[in-house]
Amino acid sequence: MKIAVLGGDGFCGWPTSLHLSDQGHEVHIIDNLSRRWIDTELGVQSLTPMDSIQERCRIWKEISGESIRFHLLDLAKDYDRLRHWLAECRPDAIIHFAEQRAAPYSMKSDHHKVYTVNNNVSATHNLLTALVETGIDAHLVHLGTMGVYGYSSVGAAIPEGYLDVEIENLQGEKKGMEILYPTRPGSVYHMTKSLDQILFQFYAQNDGLRITDLHQGIVWGTHTEQTRRHEQLINRFDYDGDYGTVLNRFLIQAAINYPLTVHGTGGQTRAFIHLQDTVRCIELALSDAPKAGERVKIFNQMTETHRVRDLANMIADLTGAEIANLPNPRKEAAENDLIVKNDHFLDLGLNPTTLADGLMSEVVEVARKYAHRIDRSRVPAVSAWTKDIATRVNHDPEGRQLRSVS
Repeated sequence: MKIAVLGGDGFCGWPTSLHLSDQGHEVHIIDNLSRRWIDTELGVQSLTPMDSIQERCRIWKEISGESIRFHLLDLAKDYDRLRHWLAECRPDAIIHFAEQRAAPYSMKSDHHKVYTVNNNVSATHNLLTALVETGIDAHLVHLGTMGVYGYSSVGAAIPEGYLDVEIENLQGEKKGMEILYPTRPGSVYHMTKSLDQILFQFYAQNDGLRITDLHQGIVWGTHTEQTRRHEQLINRFDYDGDYGTVLNRFLIQAAINYPLTVHGTGGQTRAFIHLQDTVRCIELALSDAPKAGERVKIFNQMTETHRVRDLANMIADLTGAEIANLPNPRKEAAENDLIVKNDHFLDLGLNPTTLADGLMSEVVEVARKYAHRIDRSRVPAVSAWTKDIATRVNHDPEGRQLRSVS
């Protein structure tokens, strides 16, 4: 197929582009390189050294013989260029990663909240309306998040997108209906993903767009089969408090003898998926496209759930790292359960990768190799959800800051 990967320069987009290209698909990356600009804004860099997207594509062509084409385009701002490109290229499928992906970044300030909403919602809506206007029957696969549901639980498994309910009409009769599973976003970022769901529902029912929405867990790991083939194909790896995901951050902290930062009780249960399974799930979703007029397909893209404190203890046992319990910068329940159904991907043939010591050790080895690139001052998670919480955030878990003796 001819596949457009929107946001193909990012943490999930780049390995997905390589994976699909390796299967023989014609891959086009569309990206505005905003994630690289955010590195500059934050004064932090990927743990792993990243070449330009053009150089990455050149290296891939050299070692694989397959071409990945790059197009510099801002989906949220360049609607006319997007519509023109779609009309000219006419992809068979579109993978949509092109959204600001970090909850902490979306909560840093009013500026970051406005940017996240403008970027994410406008990018998604521009894409949908451009597909309608050009008449392209492309299968749209969107990377959403399990976080749209929040992290509370009533003890029942979160279904894959839809919930069967009964309501009572004016005559007292019970009537069944199917609704989107209620969202309870815990950040501005998660709110934009919740809004995406409503946009998808409208354009699927109104214009017959074929859409699959993947509610993904927290991604961990650094390598896929393709990124291992050449050092310059290595994926980006975020360790900072805004963009680093919890398990990867724990593994990096262990590698540099930094205390594992557990916020609050550590009783928050999260859903996880390895990076290799992420690219495999995209492949499986592409093979199971809905027909025009069908409801949006929603898959829970995760393989296991763990409490944060259990993860910290597991990694401490593996590496000998110390654990530091810190105030939680997020506004969330101190403890929660999370039960998730993921039957769709299992039925399609996914063989889940779970938290094996070997794969976790691989992340630690990568972190140790590039430890000289780490700015320890950027490791703490300090973006607070409210002004009140901000007064309690710990900016110095290692106790390295100079203190007055008076």
